[in-house]
Amino acid sequence: MKGSVVQNKSFDFAVETIKICQYLTEERHEFNLSKQLVRSSTSNGANIREARRAQSTADFVAKMSISLKEAEESRYWYELLAASDYITSEQGERMVLQCDEIVKMLSSIVKTMRDKLQNS
Repeated sequence: MKGSVVQNKSFDFAVETIKICQYLTEERHEFNLSKQLVRSSTSNGANIREARRAQSTADFVAKMSISLKEAEESRYWYELLAASDYITSEQGERMVLQCDEIVKMLSSIVKTMRDKLQNS
């Protein structure tokens, strides 16, 4: 898949999340938390993809900021799933680390672009 590093990482994160949520629904019969997690993790990547076609720098920043919020929300759901033993602590830690990596990249992008807007 061609795209930016953050776009590719977000896509891979969403794919892995979908697989984990499939396990949660089929094996653990957990539907509510997994539904929230799929929503936030896929929205993260979708907003990054939308930002590529932003109509302005402000629109780009808005879409990337939404993506950042969705990544933070995904982190919360993974922490909750691990704390409640729906997934192993190892799975939770691995996915939280992926969230953290995406959050750092998005935070940097949003900050840089906001600074660019202010200096224009």
